[in-house]
Amino acid sequence: MKFTPAKSFLAFSLLAFPPAAAAGDGLFYLEVQAVGGYSSAERSAIYNSMSADEPMQKSSVGFDLLRRFSGGSGDLGTLALQGRLAWDKDASNRLEPQLYNAYYRFKTPYAYVWAGHNRAAAGLESYFDTHGALLATLPMYGYGFDRDWGLGGSRDFDWGDAAFSLTTGSGMRPRAAGNYLASGRVSKGVLSRDNYTEGLYASAGRTPGMAGYRVMDGVEKPYSALGADYALLWDSWELRADLRGGRLRGLDYLAGLARLGLNLLEENRLKLEAQGVYSGTERMEGWTLSAGASFAVSQDLAWRAMFEYEDRMNDKRVVTQLYYYLPI
Repeated sequence: MKFTPAKSFLAFSLLAFPPAAAAGDGLFYLEVQAVGGYSSAERSAIYNSMSADEPMQKSSVGFDLLRRFSGGSGDLGTLALQGRLAWDKDASNRLEPQLYNAYYRFKTPYAYVWAGHNRAAAGLESYFDTHGALLATLPMYGYGFDRDWGLGGSRDFDWGDAAFSLTTGSGMRPRAAGNYLASGRVSKGVLSRDNYTEGLYASAGRTPGMAGYRVMDGVEKPYSALGADYALLWDSWELRADLRGGRLRGLDYLAGLARLGLNLLEENRLKLEAQGVYSGTERMEGWTLSAGASFAVSQDLAWRAMFEYEDRMNDKRVVTQLYYYLPI
């Protein structure tokens, strides 16, 4: 079975837009961003926040749709759809369709269940949304998947929550070639209620070698992860951490992330962040150190900047971003 980002983007757009426009009972946002910077390793200007192969921030125009369905018995479910058309100087037509959220979520007597393209039940990426941010979580460094195709579910408890997912293990691009990824996470504490959460998670399956939407190695190999994540909100401070280890593409690995943030000014309009990422794949160990700032210019416009040092390539990069997110 063969899919392309463009086909997936078009299919979900045709599915979502006509009923959303007719019903008018959802939320719809226009998203526009401009990204640019400089890389010392490439000795040139760059137009992406990470590697050009990754779907992280590029100059783009997109949308974010959230629509709730209801009937006589109450809520039936929620459709989430978010996509972009990004500028990529290396693409054949200079444009890259990107599909992020594309799932339907509904409630059963036992759990909330979703199907489509959503977050797998593992690590910070399972509940920490960084789709518009410059600083990235572990999946963008090659350990896990920020979004994946499949299905999953979660259930809330007084002490926290539990979640599971069964996905393709191909990340941003749909793929069916014997690949799969089963994940589960249990956490204590609810971040929005208790100002902290700590989770334990595990993943196992067979995955291809992926870099964003590109299949780098179509041979499915065992993938596993066992990890713990932690998030804390304290006064104006934010602390997030993630540590996981396992096996990837035939190699053992250990990867970790720690991020400290400080919110300043009225309504937390200014955020300063510092992050360290350790990549411990066999024979390819290294560090990535980042510092970033985000300022809310207005309710709809944000300015972000990041300095990042990656020691394996001795790369120093500066990236800036204007991010426009307007309700329509």
